[in-house]
Amino acid sequence: MSQQPPIRSTGSPPPRPDASMSLLTNVMDHALDDGYAEASARRDAEGGGLPRTLRAKLGLAAGLVLAAFVVTLGAAQAQISAPVVAKEREELIDRIQSETSGADRLEKEIEALRTEVGERQRKALEQHGGDQGQLVALLSGATPVRGPGVRLVVDDAKDTDAGGGGPRESDGFADTGRVRDRDMQRVVNGLWQAGAEAIAINGQRLTALSAIRAAGDAILVDNKPLVPPYTVLAVGDGKKLSTTFQDSADGQYLHVLQENFGIRTSISDQGEVRLPAAPSLIVRTAQPGHAGAGAGDGQGTADTGKGTS
Repeated sequence: MSQQPPIRSTGSPPPRPDASMSLLTNVMDHALDDGYAEASARRDAEGGGLPRTLRAKLGLAAGLVLAAFVVTLGAAQAQISAPVVAKEREELIDRIQSETSGADRLEKEIEALRTEVGERQRKALEQHGGDQGQLVALLSGATPVRGPGVRLVVDDAKDTDAGGGGPRESDGFADTGRVRDRDMQRVVNGLWQAGAEAIAINGQRLTALSAIRAAGDAILVDNKPLVPPYTVLAVGDGKKLSTTFQDSADGQYLHVLQENFGIRTSISDQGEVRLPAAPSLIVRTAQPGHAGAGAGDGQGTADTGKGTS
């Protein structure tokens, strides 16, 4: 009986001894991951091999250096130009002071000339006024005056700034406790009518040609602004003048302002009041004198009618 050769298996070859260590083998063979290697190569190509944080630090350092350079340069330029600026400033200050001093000198000269003109006008009026020279000088405000009289003080209401006192409508506008030019006009005309011989408001002498006007909330007397309280001095028989004025329509008008709108007023007779002369005298008309002319003919005629517009 012949023997048959043994049957061999045709299956897969036996596994390699290191087959179970394929992962470790792969790590050994490829120490650097392909994706990481690609990213590292791209970063090296873009940044010249410098890490991003290092590039940011270098950029910040460069910016700081540039800023320091600009500041240093600006400080150096300012230090260089500082003497020039200081010199120009000093020159400007000196020029302002010089011009201010010049303006003050001119103002004093104008005031001195105005005073001189007024004195000459008063002397001429007294010299050529005849028997009525003193009366004309008094009525025209050409000379200072003193004598018995009254002192009348008119002031705004206490709560004027807060808008109290109630509205007062007149001539298309309202007022809330402020003294207006029309109020002072009535006061002055009332004193003239009551027998005042001379009147001044806050030291401003009134004449026949004086005007009391308004500019906003300010009261102007002959274009000079006055501020409250308004102190009115009038020369005359003190007691009689005070009583007559308070009983007159203008005195009652002032009383209504006090009662209804809070305007503060006070009046008292004085043993002596002093009124300055008017700043200047304006003669409207003049007539040549004739030899032997009487006192009624007068060498010069000045408009001395009482009343304030």
